[in-house]
Amino acid sequence: MKITAYLQRHGAWVNMSTATLVALLQRTPLLRVAAVADEFMASSPFGTLLKSAAVAAASLGTIDSMAGATVLATNLTPSPSGNLPTLNATVGVAIAPVGFTITNALNIGSWTVTGQIPPGLVLTTKEPNGGSLTGPGNLDATTPGSSGDPWTPSTSGNTQTTPILEGTPTAAGSYTFNLQGFALGGEKGGNGGTFVGTGISAIFPFTVVVASVASAPPSFTTQPLSVSVTGGSVAFDAFASNATSYQWMWNGSTPVSGATSPILLISNAAASAGTYTCVATNGGGSVTSNPATLSITSTNDIGRLVNISCRSGVGTGSNILIAGFVSGGAGTSGTQPVLIRGTGPALAAFGVAGTLADPQLQLYKSNSDGSSALLQTNAGWGGSASITTEDSAVGAFALTNPSSLDSALYVPTLAAGGYTAQIAGASGDTGVSLAEVYDATPAGTYTPASPRIINISARVQVGTGTNILIAGFVIGGSTARTVLVRASGPALAAFGVSGTLADPQLKLYKSNPDGSSTFLESNNGWGGDASIRATAPNVGAFAWTNSTSADSALLVTLPPGGYTAQVSGFGGDSGVALVELYEVP
Repeated sequence: MKITAYLQRHGAWVNMSTATLVALLQRTPLLRVAAVADEFMASSPFGTLLKSAAVAAASLGTIDSMAGATVLATNLTPSPSGNLPTLNATVGVAIAPVGFTITNALNIGSWTVTGQIPPGLVLTTKEPNGGSLTGPGNLDATTPGSSGDPWTPSTSGNTQTTPILEGTPTAAGSYTFNLQGFALGGEKGGNGGTFVGTGISAIFPFTVVVASVASAPPSFTTQPLSVSVTGGSVAFDAFASNATSYQWMWNGSTPVSGATSPILLISNAAASAGTYTCVATNGGGSVTSNPATLSITSTNDIGRLVNISCRSGVGTGSNILIAGFVSGGAGTSGTQPVLIRGTGPALAAFGVAGTLADPQLQLYKSNSDGSSALLQTNAGWGGSASITTEDSAVGAFALTNPSSLDSALYVPTLAAGGYTAQIAGASGDTGVSLAEVYDATPAGTYTPASPRIINISARVQVGTGTNILIAGFVIGGSTARTVLVRASGPALAAFGVSGTLADPQLKLYKSNPDGSSTFLESNNGWGGDASIRATAPNVGAFAWTNSTSADSALLVTLPPGGYTAQVSGFGGDSGVALVELYEVP
């Protein structure tokens, strides 16, 4: 089954050729974007997202670093009694890559690795096609040394680069393994031929001593957020560096049964009010997170998704801009009013170059058989009084030129289901366009039985620098909302998608009233988390079957406000990624 067909049947397919929102910053100085947002969109959900994107983009290029890591740079001459210095490490503390070079060796072609590597460490090679060996266990891994073999060392003149040791050891002890290089001796004959000798070898014992008593205590990088809800599911997140175990506590002293992961998923919040803390532990001690309070309130103005925005370069054919969303929700009935806009010329006022001159907006309804039906079309808003009224009501930036070709649709009675808002050049033209979808339910009239936006998705090519993906959303209402955010890369291969993002990193930011943003949490590899696995089928997400894949996800309950979910290659890689946001009931 193709991924596009799957997502269309769930009303949640988006295909964009460039990053959302942050791409608006590519041709606009960051300070100018922030200034425009401050001047014209102080109260607009899109303005909040744009300002957050500006701050986020300004911080791009910052990378994590490890201080105090041990690096061994050793030059050795092959000899049967050769050895490498002992490396001292601590449980739960990452070591920087440790590499070894062998000088004055002749044509070393392969290595035999015997012994035991400490659990948590990985032995790799610098070869582009290199493989890896992971401890613990008796390695005894011999390779033939043929061209392209993963254990063929890199070569530069007479200098040979051996495999590299790195990672985070998880068990104390003394571990010794041998690196044995096989070299072929040879010399040129008088006739230009090559005479190969019997070969020589060099064995280098290498010992890693891992001490548990020196391990630093864990340190929380993500603190749980206090939330107020009317009921349903609540997810508290508390991630700690160097932690080997977790235990959630209720009201300070009562362990929560089975709550031994960084994510605490509470399925019945109404019966679980109180204060929650997380205790993270390793060999160096334990540390307790900040307290997070779960409170229950009664209101019809429940937390919900009220705005999504995405921007892309619009091409032709399959490269048009398609924004997907789902209206509905458990226990809802009736219809939902929405405002949908496809702007092009209006973006020039914000310093955006190369805008789509004549955007045509089409709204499609997704059918259960995978097909879609065209509902409405607009190619120029024409100064519509209803559009002007709704722009003001939902906080969208104003369309001021009635003769502009910016497009918009106000749908007062949208039935529950999946939809795609498609934007293309009416005359086949191309350029930059912005797609926005707003919940236009009048203030003070929403009830829990009113349909709402419950899912958005975007499948895009993720680049580097300012070309990463930033998907924006706003949670409205007066209570918090639990959401599942996923960044699929490797998981897309099962649907025939090529060129996927190999190592997607997902970061979540909160937009602040002053235009800045606050980092909340991140994930780089979901690790088979039980809460994330259990939530996916409940919200209609396709299953992730590989717990060791680099696909990333966050499950968290968020207070009302604007947020950005950023996706990039953890190691600077690029490729196709699918970003999904689901309301969790």
